[in-house]
Amino acid sequence: MISGNLLRRTTLSTLLGATVLGTALLTGCSDNKPAGGPPMGPMPVTVLEVQPQKVPSSVEVMAQTEGARETEVRARVAGILVKRLYQEGETVKAGQPLFQIDRSSYEIALAEAKARAEQTRREMNRLKGLIEAKAISQKEYDDASSNNAIAQAALRQAELNLSWTTVTAPVSGTTGRAVKSEGNLVTVGSDSLLTSVYQSNPIWVRFSLGDGDLAKLAGGRASKNNITGIELILGNGTVYPKTGKLNFLASNIDTTLGTQALRAEFDNSDNQLLPGQFVRIRLLTGERDGVFLVPQSAVVQTEQGAIVMLAGEGDKVTPRPVQAGEWRGKDWVILGGLKAGDKVIIDNLIKLRPGAPVAPHGPGEKPGAPAQAKDGAAPAKEASPAPAKQG
Repeated sequence: MISGNLLRRTTLSTLLGATVLGTALLTGCSDNKPAGGPPMGPMPVTVLEVQPQKVPSSVEVMAQTEGARETEVRARVAGILVKRLYQEGETVKAGQPLFQIDRSSYEIALAEAKARAEQTRREMNRLKGLIEAKAISQKEYDDASSNNAIAQAALRQAELNLSWTTVTAPVSGTTGRAVKSEGNLVTVGSDSLLTSVYQSNPIWVRFSLGDGDLAKLAGGRASKNNITGIELILGNGTVYPKTGKLNFLASNIDTTLGTQALRAEFDNSDNQLLPGQFVRIRLLTGERDGVFLVPQSAVVQTEQGAIVMLAGEGDKVTPRPVQAGEWRGKDWVILGGLKAGDKVIIDNLIKLRPGAPVAPHGPGEKPGAPAQAKDGAAPAKEASPAPAKQG
């Protein structure tokens, strides 16, 4: 029992000692003046003196690219697939050979068709002289003429069948995966698919505008009249160097999603964009006058909204609520809350507190020297010990 009370008293003493020590430490940390040194001077900060300007107004949304045309490559004749003539995923031109089907049976069929066509042609020419001499009936000549026409058509079909043994790209674009490999039997019909070709120049970009986006447009809906330009933003944040144009705009709002579907077209002659790629679309909708551009790092998002820190009167930190619009490059478009000449602090924000003095300087300028103590006196030098007297 005694040992238990002793343990409880020891624990209580330890806790009280820790509390006193913690209080002492907090009291020491709260002292603004470092012991034995001059008071801290104003914090050097970089400020941007903002002026109202005119910037393009825009709406940004997520989007996805797709080939302007996706064409299936199918076999038009049956046979054994002898060879694949392209590398999967490479860019091909219209008419470029992609597959070779065995030609043997079609070469034989063509030779037979040629012989038959030649025979019927000779027979028709022979009967032509006889009909002129009234030696045969008109029906005999007409039958020979018809047989020759049928034979000539069969010859043309045999020539086509032989040419179709070389399967070519129907359009220029990027090839897909080969569905069948060499040695497989290719048939005509539902199982005739060999590969696909995706036309990526031009490339299409599909996207949709929701209620919030449509509210930013004149009339509450997208049209070619209130969209002045289209930009594409890549995944790394850079703007695609070529502008696009609308080539589809839905005339109704999707009742399930509440969005309006749109599609833009971009030149992709350098194949920088791939089908299926996720990007962002920026719709330019006109211009905003009297707004401010502030670096993104200078805008602090709080529960009450966006604020910026100003170097206010007396070079003291002054928080200012602002109305932030959209991003423009690396800047926020500030729609309200600032006025011409305001000095927006753009660095060291985490070290600032409202009312604290700062030493502002412009971007690219060298920070000023920290302020000295009020009396300006230099610390006294430590006295040298007096030399010992000679005995």
